[in-house]
Amino acid sequence: MSNYDSLHRQCRTLESLFDTKLTSYSRLASSVSRNQEDVEASGSSERWKDMEAEVDELLEKLREINDELSALSTDAENPPSQSMLRAIQRHKEVYQDYARELRRTKANVQTALDQANLLSGVRNDIDAYKSSAADSLLAERGNIDSSHRMTDDILSQAYETRAEFSRQRTTIAGINTRMSGVINSIPGINNLLSMIKSRRRRDSIIVGCIVG
Repeated sequence: MSNYDSLHRQCRTLESLFDTKLTSYSRLASSVSRNQEDVEASGSSERWKDMEAEVDELLEKLREINDELSALSTDAENPPSQSMLRAIQRHKEVYQDYARELRRTKANVQTALDQANLLSGVRNDIDAYKSSAADSLLAERGNIDSSHRMTDDILSQAYETRAEFSRQRTTIAGINTRMSGVINSIPGINNLLSMIKSRRRRDSIIVGCIVG
């Protein structure tokens, strides 16, 4: 039964190696679950994929060895002893336990990664919203600054118009003053014109008398 002994030793070696790798893989799964926000940044996702490939390969080799051992257990020409059958059954149970544990750990890791991706998406949405809000605030601030500049321009024009009205009012007041002076001097002018007309009539009468 040297073939059995060889397969038995290989199976025990693979079980020990698989147990070590599965422990490391489970620890990584716990790390991923605890630090979901840093999965991508820390590279945990890549390490998880590499380690998962290793344990998958070991489990597949362990399955192949168990299949060969099972074939030996049904060998009618060289039937195994009871101790061999118990050992074969024990290897089969260990393999099944490892397979279940690996499936459970894979599910935990995948759940953690899905949650990490969801959190990452939420963070990206929040960052995008903050960026959009900041852009909106900057645009609104630009509009307010523009309104302030327009208001300042309108006020400046209003002050200039008021100053112009003041200058015009001063000019009009001066004109009114001059016109009042001219008007006040008109009665004297009228008297002068009346005197000139009276003198002309007198002269005309004198000339008429001389001619007559």
